[in-house]
Amino acid sequence: MNFNKCARCGCFFISDGDVCPSCTPKDKCDLSKLNTFLTDNTDQVLTVTQLSSATGIAKKNISRYVTQKGFEYKKQIKL
Repeated sequence: MNFNKCARCGCFFISDGDVCPSCTPKDKCDLSKLNTFLTDNTDQVLTVTQLSSATGIAKKNISRYVTQKGFEYKKQIKL
């Protein structure tokens, strides 16, 4: 386990992830919302700003999700 700074809220915590235990459910909800939106709009290539406006997810979080290993929709997002 490591002492980390939460990528979402900025608090410090001890864990192996990049978000604190308080933000983990929020991250999962946002990621699910983003995946659903991109699945429903497979014919579009969108910017992070457009995705943020359409989903209500912060741009910094969308950018973080896109850079995560295993994110499936990288080709649909213009960084």
